Amino acid sequence: MRGGSGGQMISIYPEELSFEVELEKPSSCNIKVVNNTEHHVAFKVKTTSPKKYFVRPNASVVQPWDSCTVTVTLQAQKELPPDMQCKDKFLIQSAKVPPTSHIDEIPKDTFNKEVERVIEDLKLRVVYIPRSENGHANPEEESGRTSDVKLPNSYLLFQIFSCTFFDCFYYMICFLVPQMLKNEVSNIC
Repeated sequence: MRGGSGGQMISIYPEELSFEVELEKPSSCNIKVVNNTEHHVAFKVKTTSPKKYFVRPNASVVQPWDSCTVTVTLQAQKELPPDMQCKDKFLIQSAKVPPTSHIDEIPKDTFNKEVERVIEDLKLRVVYIPRSENGHANPEEESGRTSDVKLPNSYLLFQIFSCTFFDCFYYMICFLVPQMLKNEVSNIC
């Protein structure tokens, strides 16, 4: 169970990475890493295609009952995969660390499974969503009204209901305002 705590140290929202893919343009999505424990938890993000993605932060320490937002950027692609199928996967490893830990201070073997340490693994798959010629992922959703702003993925719904003020402000500036402006420009043209 990725989305709920289910006894795991961390939860990840959303449960898959969705990228709107357009040739020669990078695409980003956010994942939220939630600490479900009363301990400090370090996490590390790994991928099967490290040259294709830029992950920030790719490792961090999350305080008890807190969360961290990770931005994953798919680099600009020169060609689209056949049938828009993606076999890339992400692995997020987590382990409890001492309360004073900063990611630079944790032992190098924190995520080494050979050491007697509890390490949890969460796997995320990658989904590519083709962008249509009008710049939207789903042309049937295009209505031309600014009140019909579509949320890019399930993470955003979670973000609205469980975010801090800063998270909500960041979401509004980065996602809602550009979408509303894009709809406004298309109404004028």
